Amino acid sequence: MLRPQDSTTRERKSLNGLWQFALDPQSQGRSDRWFSGPLADATEMAVPASFNDITPNAAVHDYFGDVWYQRTLWVPRGWQGQRIVLHFESATHRATVWVNDTEVVSHEGGYTPFEADITGLAVAGEQLRITAVVDNTLNWQSIPPGVVEDTPAGKRQRYWHDFFNYAGLHRTVWLYATNAAHLSDLTITTDLQGDNGLVSYTADVAGVDISEVQVILRDAENNPVASRSGASGTLTIPAVHRWAPGEGYLYDLEVQLVHDGVVVDSYSQGVGVRTVKVDGIRFLINGEPFQFKGFGKHEDVPVIGKGHSDAFLLHDFELLKWTGANSFRTSHYPYSEDVLDYADRQGIVLIDETAAVGLNMGLGGGIFGGQGYQTFSAETANAATQENHAQAIRELIARDKNHPSVVLWSIANEPESDTQEAEDYFRPLFDVARKADPSRPVGFVNVMLAPHGKCRVSQFGDVLMLNRYYGWYVNTGDLPAAELAWEDELNAWAGEGKPIIITEYGADTSPGLHSVVPTPWTEEYQVSYLDMNHRVFDRIDAVVGEQVWNFADFATTSGIMRVGGNKKGVFTRDRQPKTAAFALRRRWRDDL
Repeated sequence: MLRPQDSTTRERKSLNGLWQFALDPQSQGRSDRWFSGPLADATEMAVPASFNDITPNAAVHDYFGDVWYQRTLWVPRGWQGQRIVLHFESATHRATVWVNDTEVVSHEGGYTPFEADITGLAVAGEQLRITAVVDNTLNWQSIPPGVVEDTPAGKRQRYWHDFFNYAGLHRTVWLYATNAAHLSDLTITTDLQGDNGLVSYTADVAGVDISEVQVILRDAENNPVASRSGASGTLTIPAVHRWAPGEGYLYDLEVQLVHDGVVVDSYSQGVGVRTVKVDGIRFLINGEPFQFKGFGKHEDVPVIGKGHSDAFLLHDFELLKWTGANSFRTSHYPYSEDVLDYADRQGIVLIDETAAVGLNMGLGGGIFGGQGYQTFSAETANAATQENHAQAIRELIARDKNHPSVVLWSIANEPESDTQEAEDYFRPLFDVARKADPSRPVGFVNVMLAPHGKCRVSQFGDVLMLNRYYGWYVNTGDLPAAELAWEDELNAWAGEGKPIIITEYGADTSPGLHSVVPTPWTEEYQVSYLDMNHRVFDRIDAVVGEQVWNFADFATTSGIMRVGGNKKGVFTRDRQPKTAAFALRRRWRDDL
């Protein structure tokens, strides 16, 4: 599946804006055929946006179950005779879609795209009604998991990830048109051979038989640098301009389908020529050791929740540059494709993660404490969960495989990993990732409950990614003891001979709370906590990365440990700096 774009042969129409919206707490909309006419008693809802915080209504904020979106539109008159496709960039966590009265597609998974060919239903120059029912309920088979529990006050959604279960249509919905003969997928890999760059491609074609596939590679100044014919092949770029961290240089690969001398489809893909390799304890980009400096992030902003915002995209990247960060992890789900496109252009390095978070009943919303369930069993996370997880990995890689900014796949965050059941669950999932993309390393993020010597899943990863909170959840307020314990464990992991990225370390901090003696929750303690961690990292050669948790404060489910959300950000939720932001800037920037 290719993301919609405009080209000489393609045209797209954004369906963003205000849609009709209705809650369906009794799940009666399907049987009552709400899709067959205008939604009754509907309000308006912004797309893209999470629906939860738009209105000051607790019943909406905490709602789980079916919600309905609907809008009508005119199909462009110029699309007569074209193939017409309806494309959703995401729907959290699952959706079924109707065009007029016809069901056209269903999709499981809240952060990857899906689409339907609606050529037979869309008439150029006429109106179309689109209705989508989106269900944000989490269960043992969903990624991420959750459970609906019966309580004296009624049914309640429970989940084990430490961020709020925002839901809705978070990204752009498109209607687009192509010719019947069209490019259906494109896979690009790159390599370096001395001063030359190699760009290998495979183009998948659908529709009528096409006599020829032609590709043209252009540099950033739009000058052709290589071309060839064929649905697959390799292009050589003499004196290649490499894509590198901090320098997001992109070539443009145009793939044309030619029939009887006429271009019937044209699709362009940005190409960053670079290599990624793990060599012992080194993580290499273009053959040079790379040190990750940056953050775990969230798609989380006031009012629109996880809805994509170009303004916040630009502002966040400017703050990344201001701190000197060169990377971040898409914790804990695939981010908007707009984010990845911008990272490509800015030279920001990404660890790309699935939505597999919360697969650990030893954790409670990020706080140590059991949940009363067994993580892996026939009744909880089981073979059906594993298959949905595998599909989430495949869809993530299929969507993001051509992004040079993505250098590492993370297939799960903080799962149970110290049991035989965990080993059996994850072993085939690493195989799924490597089969889908042999060109990048694969890993998962290990939690403190499975320290060195107990983790049974880290053996499968090319890279070790560790989340640790010495000085916060353990050794709270005792940084000297935390430093000793942290260094002992990290030295043990270094003995594995793999690169180590510290993917989370942080301390909750209330902005404006100060103390002459650093104490937990003060801005001074956050700085001292980070300094302690950095001393440990600097003493261990195998540590090739530090990504602070978190870039900015973010919303969570309510709880006594979460006052107004998770406060581990070095920026507030509205992106104002805490003292720690200035400390990181001094550490990460060489020009100060």
